Amino acid sequence: MADTRPKLLIVEDDEGLQAQLKWAYEDFEVLVAGDRASAIAALRAEEPSVVTLDLGLPPDPDGTSEGFAVLDEIMALKPDTKVVVASGHGARESALTAIERGAYDFYQKPVDIEQLGLIVRRALNLHAIERENRVLWERAGEGNTVLGGLVTSAPEMVKVARTIERVANTSVSVMLLGASGTGKELLAQGLHDASGRAEGNFVAINCAAIPENLLESELFGHEKGAFTGAVKTTEGKIEMADGGTLFLDEVGDIPLPLQVKLLRFLQERTIERIGGRKSIPVDTRIVCATHQDLEAMIADGRFREDLFYRLAEIVVKIPSLAERPGDAVLLAKVFLKRFAREMNPQVTGFAPDALTAIDGWGWPGNVRELENRVKRAAIMAEGKLVKAEDLDLDDEADDGPEVLNLKSARERADRRVIRHALARNEGNISSTARTLGISRPTLYDLLKQYDLQS
Repeated sequence: MADTRPKLLIVEDDEGLQAQLKWAYEDFEVLVAGDRASAIAALRAEEPSVVTLDLGLPPDPDGTSEGFAVLDEIMALKPDTKVVVASGHGARESALTAIERGAYDFYQKPVDIEQLGLIVRRALNLHAIERENRVLWERAGEGNTVLGGLVTSAPEMVKVARTIERVANTSVSVMLLGASGTGKELLAQGLHDASGRAEGNFVAINCAAIPENLLESELFGHEKGAFTGAVKTTEGKIEMADGGTLFLDEVGDIPLPLQVKLLRFLQERTIERIGGRKSIPVDTRIVCATHQDLEAMIADGRFREDLFYRLAEIVVKIPSLAERPGDAVLLAKVFLKRFAREMNPQVTGFAPDALTAIDGWGWPGNVRELENRVKRAAIMAEGKLVKAEDLDLDDEADDGPEVLNLKSARERADRRVIRHALARNEGNISSTARTLGISRPTLYDLLKQYDLQS
């Protein structure tokens, strides 16, 4: 009889601790691995819900490099897996790095079996809840929203939202990395709303949109008479966000002299307005975003390394729209409803060729480009349905990022095609099956296998 217990993978090179942990988790189907190769092999073959990972693995048992390499591979292959990292190496630094790289939680050695067991069971519960939620998100169709009202049905974006929710009630600074138009400000607003600072102000400033000579005044404020034109004392954005959150968009465009002043604020949590001599204490959480490669800018001397580490205690990487299967059609329908209502009420939906074009386009401008294209199409459409020519797109397919694991690639391809077929056929099972060239029972089997709903 098949073992129906949830699967737990223990990655630990100490055989005595392996046996102890295996004995402690009798309600799990326990798998054991002692190095990176066997851990990844077990992950691929068994797909465990939870992994406990010792960072000190051979050939680096006294360090953390091999353990973090395993964590990175797990997150690349099965990002929904809950990884509990256990280590005695530099607890705080290792914890922050582990959470930043996608770990669910961190536990410092020596291991307390009972406490670690509680963490593992919480991780398992969360994994089960997220699995149920994926079904509900699929079932909810175009009404899918997560953190900050973000519309998505893609597990890649749901993972981003869950990471942000997890750090929302901490005091750490968060850096959002992603291409232009991926929704960084929307996620920053969602982080603020989910935090204990939600009653305070959410203040956003685009550092690239303000001239260099005015940016310091915008951030720190100025006293009356501080410079020509300063006719009154003005609070800066940092002060306006006291008790709330300041979102620094395109933080890579802050000039070096101003980076020094921002670093001083982050260290001392006080500011001085331009022309002022009084230190003003400010309790502001910083969330920043950029599409630039800050590490390359640090190497070129254009961005301060100490400021980077102050701003990037937690780094969240936001996938592009092309890396979020099914979201382009989902978002397009949401945008069309809004723009049609405002500009062209006769438009009721998309023609099949328009959905094909939306699916196949690479969306280099991400959600912002999609929104603009749909807005244009809503205005230009002459009938009830938006056609491909209204969007000014072709139907050239986009293969997306390369996946080398055959099982993951096959599952990803199946999910993508089924999602798109369901979206085009408004969730109708018979029509979707005909589009896919399969029978209805086969489609139902696939929907069940991949936790998809019409």
